[in-house]
Amino acid sequence: MDYDWRWSVFLQPTLSGAMNYAELLLRGAWMTVSTAVLAWGIALGLGTIIGVLRTVPNRALGAIARAYVEIFRNIPLLLQLFLWYFVLPELLPERAGNWLKTLSYASFCVAFIGLGFYTASRVAEQIRAGIQAQARGQTNAALALGMTLPQVYRHVLVPRAYVTMLPTLTSEGLAIMKNTSVALTIGLAELTAQARAMQEYTFQVFEAFTAATLMYFALNVVVVQFSRLIERRTAHRA
Repeated sequence: MDYDWRWSVFLQPTLSGAMNYAELLLRGAWMTVSTAVLAWGIALGLGTIIGVLRTVPNRALGAIARAYVEIFRNIPLLLQLFLWYFVLPELLPERAGNWLKTLSYASFCVAFIGLGFYTASRVAEQIRAGIQAQARGQTNAALALGMTLPQVYRHVLVPRAYVTMLPTLTSEGLAIMKNTSVALTIGLAELTAQARAMQEYTFQVFEAFTAATLMYFALNVVVVQFSRLIERRTAHRA
């Protein structure tokens, strides 16, 4: 049976009548971007701290950082979101747990926090690799100039690690954008969830997911181009 393509469906009002389906998908795309940006902020900041701790000459701190990486990297993201969303409120005191359950934006908060913590474990390993790939003479030279070890990390090792690992960090940025789709399982109305809602209401499955695919592609192209711009600027300064 031939499929009835109907691209005008994007101008059709939704069941609520508040918007059309094109606006519904755009709202989902905005939720995807918001979740990814906040999650990436957590992943980059926390991942940098954990990555640094994995390289400091302190066995206790190194063990804590290694435990974090092993726990968050080896548990599937979907399961982690379920634990954050369904299990955490039950473990908290009753009043705090009930407050979390009634939050209207709970799925959004859980999505970017859970995704950020998961991706931080991956970013940490890349920062660790970037630091350890540098010549040991840089650290010794900086210490000889009178820098403290924290200053060496801040001004020498970590900035160089960012430059070295920029391509792999870009890959994590792309992954975090796509991994937001997992959050539909906890009720987040991101792009994939809105595409599913559109196809369920209109039965125009190919139009809905074609539009979602193109939106994901466009968002990832923006991430790649932004990364290339940073790479060119850092290479020029180097």
